[in-house]
Amino acid sequence: MREVIQGLPGSKIREVANAGLGRADLLAFWFGEGDEATPAFIRDAAIESLQRGETFYSHNLGLPELREAVAGYVSSLHPPLGSERIAITSSGVNALMISMQALVGAGDEVVAVVPVWPNLTAQPAILGGCVTRVSLRPRSGAWRLDLDELLAAVTYRTRVLLVNAPNNPTGWTLGRDEQAALLAHCRRTGTWIVADEVYERLYFADDARAAPSFLDVAEPHDRLVVVHSFSKSFLMTGWRLGWLVLPQTLVDAVGKLIEFNTSCAPVFVQRAGLAALRGAHALVPTVTAHLRQCRDTLLPALQAVPGVEVAVPEGGMYAFLRVAGEDDSLAFAKRLVREAGLGLAPGAAFGDEAEGWLRWCFASRDPARLAQGVQRLRAALRL
Repeated sequence: MREVIQGLPGSKIREVANAGLGRADLLAFWFGEGDEATPAFIRDAAIESLQRGETFYSHNLGLPELREAVAGYVSSLHPPLGSERIAITSSGVNALMISMQALVGAGDEVVAVVPVWPNLTAQPAILGGCVTRVSLRPRSGAWRLDLDELLAAVTYRTRVLLVNAPNNPTGWTLGRDEQAALLAHCRRTGTWIVADEVYERLYFADDARAAPSFLDVAEPHDRLVVVHSFSKSFLMTGWRLGWLVLPQTLVDAVGKLIEFNTSCAPVFVQRAGLAALRGAHALVPTVTAHLRQCRDTLLPALQAVPGVEVAVPEGGMYAFLRVAGEDDSLAFAKRLVREAGLGLAPGAAFGDEAEGWLRWCFASRDPARLAQGVQRLRAALRL
């Protein structure tokens, strides 16, 4: 086995979750998904596809009608683009891995903004890339980017700049001016930008339909790959369906990589994606409004807990918090499971930069569960 594979760390989130297996009274907020099932109209579309016998391969790049629908959806939020720039993938993480396979080889440098979901930095490492981490820094619980530090880290040797915004786990969101500055710099250095924007609709600024996107400042020919997923905004985590927005020159190569990875996304899952996009105008704002209610239930309660440092996130579905005196996030998360029946993700799962922090997914069908969770945290802290 390759040494880099042997050295991959196990999921610390799974480690905490395994510690809580079998507990009926557990309040679990550790995974990046809510507890609400995919809407019936999306499930029905998949069922009808299966009943029609659509159990065969499709085009590597996805059903033409789904690519058209994705292009229309993206164009409703950003400058118009055509379906020839869309590739359908078997999940957002599959889209990320295919992007890395297309762009990163042994010895190539990848600069990543961290802390971040660990899969993003593991993927280029698996391919033999060298990952340079540029960390956000917390100020009163809010994580911020030093743009000058990031610009200095991206040089002519940098093959890919990897950015996830809105960010998992911190909720940090890249501003439009920052995106423009990064894009202009990467044009000079010849660096590709891989932008994980799967949380773009889970953005809580007033009157904003989506978070700032690199698509708003880029030209079609720019070295930009934008990664998306149906998982979060459409309540479809288990369906494993995503898409890529690509420069047209990259599309054929990505089609080959999809063939070598998964061949294609299942047709009945793509039919579900089509239904989701048809209902997006009603579904997605409802999901975002509910998550904002959840955020606004949880955050004031956490901020009122003595010793807790946490800021209101701009986007995403997570509160990222630190408890004074608790510097070992994995041990603390396990103690919360054991003593309080409260399941949170340890910050160490997202890199050394996040040690001492905890991630709380606030996507809850019943916001009252969040208030109950804060009470359990208080009990664990003897408050």
